[in-house]
Amino acid sequence: MLTQSQIATYHDAGVLHPVPVFAEQEARELRDEVEQLERQHASGAGQRPLSQYFRVNGQIVLPLLSRVARTPAILDAVEALLGPDLLVWSVELFIKEPGTDSLVSWHQDITYWGMGETDDEVTAWIALSDVSVEAGCMRFIPGSHRNPIVAHEDTHDSDNLLSRGQQIAGIDETKAQFGPLKPGEMSLHHGRCFHASGPNRSGDRRIGMAIRYVTPDVRQSDLGRDYAMLVRGRDARQGWINIAAPTTLFEPGALRLYEEVLAHQSATLAAGADQDVALYDHQGAKG
Repeated sequence: MLTQSQIATYHDAGVLHPVPVFAEQEARELRDEVEQLERQHASGAGQRPLSQYFRVNGQIVLPLLSRVARTPAILDAVEALLGPDLLVWSVELFIKEPGTDSLVSWHQDITYWGMGETDDEVTAWIALSDVSVEAGCMRFIPGSHRNPIVAHEDTHDSDNLLSRGQQIAGIDETKAQFGPLKPGEMSLHHGRCFHASGPNRSGDRRIGMAIRYVTPDVRQSDLGRDYAMLVRGRDARQGWINIAAPTTLFEPGALRLYEEVLAHQSATLAAGADQDVALYDHQGAKG
């Protein structure tokens, strides 16, 4: 569990790091599993390439991602912030190859998620490699979660990993705080906290896993009930469409469910866009 000091830091700054959750060897083994998937399933499955399942809702079809999302040490930390009833909305892998220009512009996660301005969501971002400043770790503006959702400009920049290349203009970079992580450490950040990350200038891949946790109190999509996986406690309100973790890789039923969830969430993300945009337009991301 988090200490009272850590909890206070999170509520004050909107971000907490680093929080150890895996031993270095465990993180290495998780990385090995990710890279084994890349080697053995390079052609993907169903209608999609593997990169799609890595970057959007991988917990639906990849047992590895749903397993990590249920890790007790992660759930204990999240429970300390959100309470005992927890659902996983999404699990995503963020991989930046060494020497590439991929970046994530300044943004707030929940801008296009259809959840409103809730405080009952947190992202746990787990490092499976050395996520140093040189490797393009995240930067945060502490205290920015006290803002409402602010205006984002859609740039559709091909190097930007966000689905619409969305960015917040006028950020004072002097207030930014770097969040480097060692393998097995995680950061926790609020959905309204301003954050970004730069390109990977290191000699190794930058591999991280983002798990989006919500509570049953979160208002779901304006386009109808959204989908989530109950991982602790109960969903007494039953406002979510509850989905189960996959037991085997790329189960046919899970692949069909994946397409159903993708269609729903794509419609939510595209609402208000100035041009057509897929959920992951150019290897983009939900955050």
